[in-house]
Parts: sequence; structure tokens; C-alpha cells
Amino acid sequence: MKIIIAGGGTGGHLYPGIAVAEEIKRRFPDANIIFVGTDHGIEAKVIPREGYPIKFLKAEGLVGKSLFKKIKALITFLSSIWGSYKILRSIRPDIVIGVGGYASVGMVLTAHFKGIPTLILEQNSVPGFANKFLGRFVDAITLTYQESISFFSKEKSYLTGNPVRKQILQRDEKKAYSVFPVEKERFTVFVFGGSSGARSINSAMVEALNYLLDLRQNIQFLHQTGEIDYDIVKDAYRRLGFNGIVVPFVYQMAEAYSISDIVICRAGATTLSEITAIGKPAILIPFPYAASNHQESNARKLQDMGAARVILDRDLSGEVLADAIRNLYVDEKARKEMQKAALAFGRADAAEKIVDLAISLIKK
Repeated sequence: MKIIIAGGGTGGHLYPGIAVAEEIKRRFPDANIIFVGTDHGIEAKVIPREGYPIKFLKAEGLVGKSLFKKIKALITFLSSIWGSYKILRSIRPDIVIGVGGYASVGMVLTAHFKGIPTLILEQNSVPGFANKFLGRFVDAITLTYQESISFFSKEKSYLTGNPVRKQILQRDEKKAYSVFPVEKERFTVFVFGGSSGARSINSAMVEALNYLLDLRQNIQFLHQTGEIDYDIVKDAYRRLGFNGIVVPFVYQMAEAYSISDIVICRAGATTLSEITAIGKPAILIPFPYAASNHQESNARKLQDMGAARVILDRDLSGEVLADAIRNLYVDEKARKEMQKAALAFGRADAAEKIVDLAISLIKK
């Protein structure tokens, strides 16, 4: 069996693809899985570490670009069609699975016109441009949210949930504390703002430390900053005497979740799928410029269920963030209730459902 998984650009698109690949490998150890993405997306770094081969196409976004950049992106798209054709001719896959992002468009579209079964994953409540376009052509669309069905053909849409990697679900606490050697008895806050970090979250967290000085002996942090803010954030923790680990990027997310009592993060669909699958209490700070404001929609849904607390980016400050951290630190009952609500929302079997669907398309 040969399978192409196309797309990426961000962890939100890529990690569900990895979860699907893991489930395929679990069932079919000899399956040949090839990822296709761009050389500047997160997939270029992550996929080789995961042990899968990857091929690159050129792809650029259209939404929110100037006329000149849109023309340039269209020319790049035509180039990606030719590149996709050559990859398909070489590999001859049984199915092409698109996981979102502009790197998926050329590959999935070309596969459709070559008569190869196609499937796309839609992680968000409001689909992005790439998936809305591809939804007209593909054989099946898997959805995380019921609300997404209105954007696609009902006959081709399947509510599966967003797939989560096995290592997220099967956590090893002993390994986690060897990867991140923090103190086991301290309350641990995991802060991250997506694969590239988030300036507003980093700045607010640095300011929040000044309001948490009385808790220095009780709480500690694991903070993924991104490359740009790394030195500034690391210096703030050191200067104010807080225990913790500051890194530009966290590859071992399962271990990071394992050591944390709460997380502070954006509200991308994949992040929410992970934290609900394992029942992790969260303070969500939706990215304010996400397409159709889908991150706020995602976050509000969890807050309404009691699974998270939401701070909008425009309302974010050090004092507000510190209060939210303090409230969850002192209120163990609230954390347990959030954990129960998160687990009720999470879908640990999404990858299995998606692979079932992919196999049925191949058999057809």
C-alpha cells in the first residue's frame, strides 16, 4: 500500500497527518507513506524526525495578499501541479490524503484528475480557503466540528474528530521527567503559542511573572517561545527567580503535556484536540487573525462546555494572565471539573475512523 499525505505549513495541519500515518502503520506495517509539503513549512523539520520520507513542492497562500503576490502565488500553484504530477507518476499511490494548507492543493487536485482516491481532513469549525476549494473535488472530507458540514457536500462529509498522535495518548511520565527535568512536586504550567511561538503570549507571560512572585516556590514553567523571543523570555524567568525550562521549540509534546498541570496556548484545532483527548485544563488565548476568527470559535466552544478558560488577545495583559494562573493553581476542584469536561469533548479514536474511511475509498 502506498499513501501520500499532503499539506502542512503549521503543526495544526501536520500533526493530524502524522496521527493518521501512525494508525496506517499500526495496521499495515509494510505500508509506504510519503509526506509532501514545502521546504519552509514545519514539515521540513518534523517529518524527518518522525522517520517518514518527504517530498517538496512550491506553494504560497492567496488570502490577504496583494495583487502582485496573488499573481505570483498562482504561477507557483501551476508549478506545483506539474511537480505533483511527477510525484504521482513516480509513486503511484493508492490514495492521497490532504491535511490542509496550501501545500495540499496541487497534490490533491492533481490526484483527483488522475483518478486516484482523495480524502481531506478539516480540523477547524470554519474551513480555510484550501479545503473549501478542494472539497468540491475530493471523494471524502473528515470533520472535527459539526458546524463545518455546512461548508461541504453532506454526502461526502464524515464527522470523525481530529486525529491525535498515539504518543500524546500513551504518555510515559518517567520519560517525560527525563526529557524535561523539572521538579515533580511543583505545580507546572506549560506555555506555548504554536510552532513559531506567539509574541503577545510571550510578552504577557513575562509581565505576569511580576504578579506571581509570591508563588515562586510553588509553581514552575515549561515555555516554548519560538526563536525570536527566546533570549528575552529565558532571561525574565532567570532574573525573577522562577524555576522552569524555556525552549524555542518543543518536539516532545507528549512529554510536555505529561509534566504539566495546566496549559496556556492558542486555540488551533489540533492543539485543542490534543488537550481534550488527554483532559488537560487550559487557558486559551485565540490567535486574533485566524481565518474567519475560527480560533475564537474553537475556544468559545470549549469554554461553554467548562473545559477551558478564554482570554481574548485584545484583553491579554500580565495581570489578567497571572490572575487566571493563580485561580487555577488554588482551585483544584475547578481543574478536575475542566479535566472531566475536556475528556468528554475529546475524540481519541479519530485516527482509526479516518483510516477506516481511507481503506474503504481504496477498496472502491
